[in-house]
Amino acid sequence: MKSAMIFFLMLLATSCFSATAYSQTKQSAVETVTDLKLQLIELDGKQEAAKLQVQQLEEALKPENIERSLAGVGSTKPEELREQRRRQLLIEKKAADAQFEQLTLKRTQLETALSTAEIQAYQQSADGPGFENSFRAVSITSTSLLAMGLLTILIIAVVVCLSLLLRMNAIERTLR
Repeated sequence: MKSAMIFFLMLLATSCFSATAYSQTKQSAVETVTDLKLQLIELDGKQEAAKLQVQQLEEALKPENIERSLAGVGSTKPEELREQRRRQLLIEKKAADAQFEQLTLKRTQLETALSTAEIQAYQQSADGPGFENSFRAVSITSTSLLAMGLLTILIIAVVVCLSLLLRMNAIERTLR
């Protein structure tokens, strides 16, 4: 009985500390929604830049623009220069297209994650503050954790001392 009580108190103290540590590291659904929205805004900027780059490269690939870009360069073989410039622009355009497609895929993934996080945030707000949120509301510092640990040790010591006193009283009664 006494050892079961000590075990129970130790288990209770351990579970309180682990629940507190878990709740401090877990991000709320509202924070996740905010982070995902910020990522989407940042992605919009990157997508616009990639789209602009693709459009500029398409314009530069037009034969008259390739010719205009090489107008000041003297060469005995201007056709080879134009072809080399066209190949270079095509390579850059393929890379820009790939980057734009990658950003589009990332956008789709972020939008899916955002809708999931919004559903979770709605469910959390509908549930109200739960067990997990009650720990998050209280700021737990290392000093308070140390104090709780010492309090737990003190409680265990008191329980052990009481059990020893009860045992000694029982032994004295049997000896009388």
